[in-house]
Amino acid sequence: MSGVSQQYFKATELDEGLLSTPFRVQTNWHVITGAPSCGKTTLINLLSDKGFQTAPEGARLYLEKEVAKGRSIEEIRSNEVAVQCGIKDMQLEIEHGLQPNDSIFLDRAVPDCLAWYRVFGLNPNEFLRDCFHYHYASVFMLDQLPLQFDDFRYKDNSLQSFTGDWHTRDYRALGYNIATVPVLPPEERLDFILQILSEQGSM
Repeated sequence: MSGVSQQYFKATELDEGLLSTPFRVQTNWHVITGAPSCGKTTLINLLSDKGFQTAPEGARLYLEKEVAKGRSIEEIRSNEVAVQCGIKDMQLEIEHGLQPNDSIFLDRAVPDCLAWYRVFGLNPNEFLRDCFHYHYASVFMLDQLPLQFDDFRYKDNSLQSFTGDWHTRDYRALGYNIATVPVLPPEERLDFILQILSEQGSM
């Protein structure tokens, strides 16, 4: 896919009043996130192979379901407002289907949608309250890798820095302490994360 015009990028800050919203449900879920092509899905797949419970990325699941209906990526992306709303709703559906007490690694989470709303000029505060339904046990931000493209990704290097920056800012604004995962081979990234969780008594 082609890139996204930066004229749409909107640096909307989160509403300070809404940021005082209390979390409703404490979970034992661990978010794996980062800018596009940071290696998170590779890591999620590795965690699954090792026997850990994982949850899929809402964005990819949404796009795969739309393609399965016979729609092309170009047709789907022709209405990006609908796409972003659909992805957010899919992510909410995924999380509402999980058990809070289960130890689960999430391939992104609802707060990731905040940055993507900004990418297309939408207001992230429209669904900010939804980010307070579940409180995640930990958030791991993966350092960026060289951008790789597939049919579902925009061919746009500017998205890496923009979304990566806002993912970090948003999770911190929501009160999370972010653990940054450096660029390492996948197995070493896995060991890095598990060591942190072990030290925190989360594993």
